[in-house]
Amino acid sequence: MAVQCPHLTYREAGDGASFDGEEFAEPRAFCTVTESFVQPMRADICNARYGLDPETDCEFYVEPEPDSAAASDAEGDDAER
Repeated sequence: MAVQCPHLTYREAGDGASFDGEEFAEPRAFCTVTESFVQPMRADICNARYGLDPETDCEFYVEPEPDSAAASDAEGDDAER
């Protein structure tokens, strides 16, 4: 299970369009996949709270890109078979 979704960030001010660029009292969760602020329950999924998992419980989750070393190793394994 992921500790935190790699697509979740926290912002201290609005985007200008929906929040008039004002600062928030506390940082708010922002999904970089949907390019929008998310509700607290969605942030619970992103942060893998209460047994939730971003990979299986979020319809917007995108697999992180594999690093090039892992991809090279996988290709090498296939070549040997």
